[in-house]
Amino acid sequence: MQIAPRGQYEWKLRTRTLPLGKRTLVMGILNVTPDSFSDGGEYVSLSSALQHALYMLDHGADIIDVGGESTRPGTAAGTPDAVSASEEQSRILPLIRNLMHARPETIISVDTYRASTARQAIEAGAEIVNDVSGMLWDREMAATCAELRCGVIAMHTRGLPSEWAKQAPLEPREIVPMVLAELRETALRLMLAGCERSSIVLDPGFGFGKVGNENWTLLHEMDRLQELGFPLLAGLSRKGFLGEVLRKIDDEVPAPHLRDKATAAANVIAALAGAHIVRVHDIRRTREAMAVTDAVREAAF
Repeated sequence: MQIAPRGQYEWKLRTRTLPLGKRTLVMGILNVTPDSFSDGGEYVSLSSALQHALYMLDHGADIIDVGGESTRPGTAAGTPDAVSASEEQSRILPLIRNLMHARPETIISVDTYRASTARQAIEAGAEIVNDVSGMLWDREMAATCAELRCGVIAMHTRGLPSEWAKQAPLEPREIVPMVLAELRETALRLMLAGCERSSIVLDPGFGFGKVGNENWTLLHEMDRLQELGFPLLAGLSRKGFLGEVLRKIDDEVPAPHLRDKATAAANVIAALAGAHIVRVHDIRRTREAMAVTDAVREAAF
């Protein structure tokens, strides 16, 4: 991988546009779930979730990404046994409304694969729909996003979380071509449904159906994703493959909240490869790492 030129974009959201490319934007993760892999149960009350959202904003988060269902490996997400839409909505909608009341200028992304949840979240004040399934788990999602005229983040996912442990590994040469081809299909599907090209950001989906070294290959060759012609988001925060590589230091896999330094290092690589947005738990450390990274990018170009 080399330092890749990064395209400049105007990302069209629901009520505004957001410039992408001059600096790396930081998206703060806020899971209001009891079972997310890293922070499950920490922000299940409205008061704790709102307080954490304000904390992230005060420390420099550009976007707050609110999720009401865990998609960690092994969950039933995307299947009939998943958390119900009503439960997901009861977790996230009060937070979105209260955050918009407290900080009306906040850019909120809703992390959901359900069209019904996306609609209600956008009506409550969210600007962006972030779908980890790439609009595959709910066939109404693409058309719903087009109707709502919101920003869209479409992730590449290989299979369902309940299937990942049994998936056959890929050869290194297969990974990036697969992600490129399937993200192209996703973008085309969105545009055919009526979404504007300028509303779409693509995410290669680290950890989502990629195992171990498959993630390292994807990160090493992330600069190749620039050929898609869309802004890119990297979601590397505290992922399992970072924990596995840290086992070489301490002879054990550190807990997710102890992987923030490794996350910062991975995000530097992603941003140098052309990522426009990084999605993280630790805002302050990431803002510092991205300030240094963007200074290097500016010197290079």
